Amino acid sequence: MLKKRELLLSQNQPCGEDETMVPVLTSRKASELPVNEVACILQADLQTGLTQEEVTRRRVFHGWNEFDISEDEPLWRKYISQFKDPLILLLLASAVISVAMHQFDDAISITVAIIIVVTVAFVQEYRSEKSLEELGRLVPPQCHCVRDGHLEHLLARDLVPGDTVCLSMGERVPADLRLYEASDLSIDESSLTGETHPSTKSTSPQPPASNGDITSRSNIAFMGTLVHCGKAKGIVIGTGENSEFGEVFKMMQAEEAPKTPLQKSMDLLGKQLSLYSFGIIGVIMLVGWLQGKRIRDMFTIGVSLAVAAIPEGLPIVVTVTLALGVMRMVKKRAIVKKLPIVETLSCCNVICSDKTGTLTKNEMTVTQVFTSDGLHAEVTGVGYNGIGEVLLDGETVHGLSCPSISKIVEVGCVCNDSVIKNQNLLGRPTEGALIALAMKMGLEGVQQEFIRVEEHPFTSEQKWMAVRCVHRTQQDKTGVYFVKGAYEQVIRFCSSYNSRGAMLPLNHQQRELYQQQISYMGTSGLRVLAFASGSQMGNLTFLGLVGIIDPPREGVKEAVATLLHSGVAIKMITGDSQETAMSIASRLGLFSKGCQCLSGEEVDHLDLQELSNIVPTIAVFYRASPRHKLKIVKSLQNLGAVVAMTGDGVNDAVALKAADIGVAMGQTGTDVCKEAADMILVDDDFQTIMSAIEEGKGIYSNIKNFVRFQLSTSIAALTLISLATLMNFPNPLNAMQILWINIIMDGPPAQSLGVEPVDRDTIRKPPRNVKDTILTRSLLVKVLVSAFIIVCGTLFVFWRELQDNVITPRDTTMTFTCFVFFDMFNALSSRSQTRMVHEMGLCSNRTFCYAVLGSIMGQLLVIYFPPLQRVFQTESLSFMDLMSLFSLTSLVCVVSEIMKKMERNRGAERRPPSDCSLEV
Repeated sequence: MLKKRELLLSQNQPCGEDETMVPVLTSRKASELPVNEVACILQADLQTGLTQEEVTRRRVFHGWNEFDISEDEPLWRKYISQFKDPLILLLLASAVISVAMHQFDDAISITVAIIIVVTVAFVQEYRSEKSLEELGRLVPPQCHCVRDGHLEHLLARDLVPGDTVCLSMGERVPADLRLYEASDLSIDESSLTGETHPSTKSTSPQPPASNGDITSRSNIAFMGTLVHCGKAKGIVIGTGENSEFGEVFKMMQAEEAPKTPLQKSMDLLGKQLSLYSFGIIGVIMLVGWLQGKRIRDMFTIGVSLAVAAIPEGLPIVVTVTLALGVMRMVKKRAIVKKLPIVETLSCCNVICSDKTGTLTKNEMTVTQVFTSDGLHAEVTGVGYNGIGEVLLDGETVHGLSCPSISKIVEVGCVCNDSVIKNQNLLGRPTEGALIALAMKMGLEGVQQEFIRVEEHPFTSEQKWMAVRCVHRTQQDKTGVYFVKGAYEQVIRFCSSYNSRGAMLPLNHQQRELYQQQISYMGTSGLRVLAFASGSQMGNLTFLGLVGIIDPPREGVKEAVATLLHSGVAIKMITGDSQETAMSIASRLGLFSKGCQCLSGEEVDHLDLQELSNIVPTIAVFYRASPRHKLKIVKSLQNLGAVVAMTGDGVNDAVALKAADIGVAMGQTGTDVCKEAADMILVDDDFQTIMSAIEEGKGIYSNIKNFVRFQLSTSIAALTLISLATLMNFPNPLNAMQILWINIIMDGPPAQSLGVEPVDRDTIRKPPRNVKDTILTRSLLVKVLVSAFIIVCGTLFVFWRELQDNVITPRDTTMTFTCFVFFDMFNALSSRSQTRMVHEMGLCSNRTFCYAVLGSIMGQLLVIYFPPLQRVFQTESLSFMDLMSLFSLTSLVCVVSEIMKKMERNRGAERRPPSDCSLEV
């Protein structure tokens, strides 16, 4: 198929049906051809795009715009590969030896046990793979494409060669494109070429002589790269594997994804335990052989004990728990892109959050208008519609009845890139509020009266926007500048102010008046915008101010209080004025006694060390831009803080990458921002960050619970056989019974601990110290105490049953069942390290209930079902036997609960300070 496509490319022939489908152009060839030739070859229509029927026809041949470079390994082959484990091979060897010695019962028993163990391991790995696959589908790339004459927003995977795609600042390029329109376009190609400096793009054909590597192709936008600035349109020339990024993706797939720090520590712990286990098992086999026990029996028990005691499932369960936790976060509207961030979330002790859209609703409404000549008007109504009035001294202002107000509205409407259709805003919320104001005055049509000839777009750095327009009836004139933005930026361009239609010199007294009005609006929590117009940018006429309300999101105040109480410091970063920022911060409980605020300009004047010295007391950064965010992050990290930073713009990307947890906005965030981030807030809501931190702490707790259960079981099994051998007892458990215990230890009961619901008090716990290991002193004590009780209780039962010094199936059945029941109660107490069982509720984790119930049912089948009795060498027990074992084995849970109570009484967890200071 590839050869056929290459032949089509070399012939450059647009073709017809099926076998002669439209070819995929290489980027080299497309870059050398004029746009009209490329469009002809690809049978593309630059104006109306492809029809849906044509798209469907092309997709049959070219496939989806995605990568599928390797076929999945068949499930049966994955299952067979489980038998390659060295310990499983040793057990199989033991079964073969049993057959050779005509001990067929032993051979069947070992084989059945092997099949069960292998099946459990296979299910675990399959579950882990599927969970990780789901993570890759959480953030599907999207694009804007012209089809059937309409601009559509669709998934990038839907594109086919010949589609027409529109690009804008911050977006990811969805396929290889031959550009035919480009306005101030530069693209970050570092993901493809390694070049850190953005590549400037144009539309003119590339001369063959200068068409070297892909970095020289200035008229091609490559798939997977990011638009740094500007706008463009292009024709899709290559999709999926036929793009330049296809080869890079193949190399990426060949590289195994790095493990998280927690996975690495679990691998190390598993290897250490394996080493110790092999040593102990070797001693057990040697001592048993010296005591005269059959070498084949000791070999089988030794290998079975190795299978049970070595926690080979530890890293897998950690991966599954992390992945399932991430999937739970998706339901809470947080998409975590990288598994290590789950661990980092539990350590996060500082959140640097944007104000607009994260702490506030980002639903802007103009409520006040103040003109340059001192008129103060109130605006009623909410939402992006014309419902409401502009009231001046109680009288309704409409149309041009008050020129001072209508001039402000005119600038706000003309210097604007947003549109309101059917009460839905397409564009920036601030601009939407200005259009809604114009609608209330009946002036929304004024925008159509002007033709834009020049534009200075708004950026978070310059904090103003300007357009130069000419009236449709006066197109021979030079035009007028309309400017809006932050007051201190706009006023720099002004030399006069409007007073009832006259232009008067702008003096100090007027500036003071405007500053007082800004302070008044700011203390009311309003965002203040200034407006001006004139024939020259340095000689504008100041027109006035509008106050825009952006109310705090519901529930944010409570979330802020909870996080502060738990020891997480919150820093609000905003481009608004000091008064507005402090007003919102005070309403949300961020600005309290002892806290200070700092401007972006002051951040510039401080070096990193000076900023680090004062940043713990700063709650609000006002008039700040994205470039200040990086410095704030670095200053906090200097203090050892684990920082989460939010962002939505192209310029936020550097700070998001530098932060320990980069958080991008799902609704307002650019693709550049999302690419740099570790986590995406689907709803842009601050509460979602709190939910993610809560989930991160819960996941880490669940992993600790699992580690406690598995280590205590593993240590107990090893110690039990070791002591029995050293005391010259018969083996209390046979090989099949040991393998059954391994299935419980690695199987459903253990796995169900990983999905324990997050405790409602988890978020109130202080952040975890990033230097703490998962195996803390407290956890190790609990592991050893549980293992000690299990060993003592099981040995006691074995000793009591062995009074006649002759080992019988009843003796091993009682011992075996005792150990399994101990395991179930141990799992119950391991569900939480701090909460009592009755506080959690027995059925709060249904998965755990089903797992334990299934394990008990399985154990009863092993005891009472004749075919399994022969496999596991057991016999039926009486009801009183089960009750006595039940009473004894519950002791491990009772002691664990007492230890929790003692820890709680000692006040093991200190309550952190709830002010704005940062403790690291």
